[in-house]
Amino acid sequence: MARRRDLEGHQERLSTATWSVLAEHGLAGLTLRAVAERAGCSTGLVLHTFPDKQALLVHARTLLHERTAARADAAQASGLEPLDALRAVLMQAASGSDDKREEARVWVGFLAAALADPELARLHQAHNRAFLRRIQHLLAACRPDWSEDQTMGSAKALVSLVEGLNALAAVDPDTYSAAAQQAAIEAALHQIRAE
Repeated sequence: MARRRDLEGHQERLSTATWSVLAEHGLAGLTLRAVAERAGCSTGLVLHTFPDKQALLVHARTLLHERTAARADAAQASGLEPLDALRAVLMQAASGSDDKREEARVWVGFLAAALADPELARLHQAHNRAFLRRIQHLLAACRPDWSEDQTMGSAKALVSLVEGLNALAAVDPDTYSAAAQQAAIEAALHQIRAE
């Protein structure tokens, strides 16, 4: 049991180090050596957990999804009314704070890498589709009079809006500030209420 706790602690330390390197240096700077230095261990120890850089990338991408999914779960649970839950999930997905902009920069890096990496593309598609299903489910609760095609179309529009805001805010946080992101999301929600 102690050995398992040691392994879990080691993996957690490497996960933290991986995220730190990604946030600071992007995907180009994510190397086994950089993660080892940040974690305060040897490259051999990193290789014991992640046999190559691809395994490290997949782990980091999965970690990003787990972080955002946990926040979405909490946001969704906080809304008493369906529209409030939808708003909360969209707002938590937006990058209105420094830590979320950092996360958005990492996400944009993964999106770019997925263009040339089939495994990262598969992960991106799976995680994006999970978020899309969540938004569609919330929309269906808000608008029970809509067809499945209508809720899916609106879900795609909302996900595109939030992910586009995140990508733009990652490089231009002044123009796409937290207030600007909130205003864009509120305008989209107003359309949903009005239709």
